[in-house]
Amino acid sequence: MATSKDSGGNKGATSGGNAQKSGGSGGPAKRGFAAMDQNQQREIASKGGQAAHQKGTAHEFDSEEARRAGQKGGEAVSRDREHMADIGRKGGESRQSASRAAAASGTAAPKGGRQGGKQE
Repeated sequence: MATSKDSGGNKGATSGGNAQKSGGSGGPAKRGFAAMDQNQQREIASKGGQAAHQKGTAHEFDSEEARRAGQKGGEAVSRDREHMADIGRKGGESRQSASRAAAASGTAAPKGGRQGGKQE
């Protein structure tokens, strides 16, 4: 019997590298689905989805349901005022930099911008 630390608790592990430790954080070893690589996980999940469709129990979004889900997600994101302010700030910076670049090259600045640079 081997006396190394690695072989002690992995009696059911296969030799394909499936019994990997999680990120060196000292946590438990990954087992089962979590220990598989992404391609293996994807194959198994795909088979499950195909089986559900064949059985007729798979859920399919219609356009109205997808619209409601997107709206719900947008509402959740917009509650974060700091995040929304950051998005607005980046948009304003982008618009200003485009306007400045157009002015520097001598071409007309984009019309309709609230924060566009002044034309002389």
